[in-house]
Amino acid sequence: MVKETDESYPAHLPVTDIAVHIARNKALAVQNETGTAIPILAADTIVVLGNEIIGKPKDRQDAISILIRLSGQHHKVITGVVILSGDKETSFADVTDVEFHPLSQEQVEFYVDKYQPYDKAGAYAIQEWIGVVGIKTISGDFYNVMGLPVSRVVKAVNQLIG
Repeated sequence: MVKETDESYPAHLPVTDIAVHIARNKALAVQNETGTAIPILAADTIVVLGNEIIGKPKDRQDAISILIRLSGQHHKVITGVVILSGDKETSFADVTDVEFHPLSQEQVEFYVDKYQPYDKAGAYAIQEWIGVVGIKTISGDFYNVMGLPVSRVVKAVNQLIG
């Protein structure tokens, strides 16, 4: 179930807590709509370049601008996960370091026009073309960059219900 949720956050939050805060709001929104009878898994991913948090692009030009800024740079991908089961909750953030090769304007425009990554934090999906040609290094969980650190989720679920 997808529930549109406010993705704002308090300014004082440490960067690793921002994605968890947003994921918790998503989980609670679903819980409020469905009740507490079903387990809920919610996640949110942000991209951090230096001290700048990069969300989803507003439009084509914003997506191009984001990718040009990420070109040739290291950045962090942080996914916050919240799992609710009845009155129990577990949450965590997973961090992956990513470095892009330098990208040309033509490569960036091709990617944005073909894949339209407007619903992606950082304006890209690692599993698409740009991940194949654009990613120089990755340190951490590949699936985290896709939006869900699956192995950590499985461990967390097992601990929660175990």
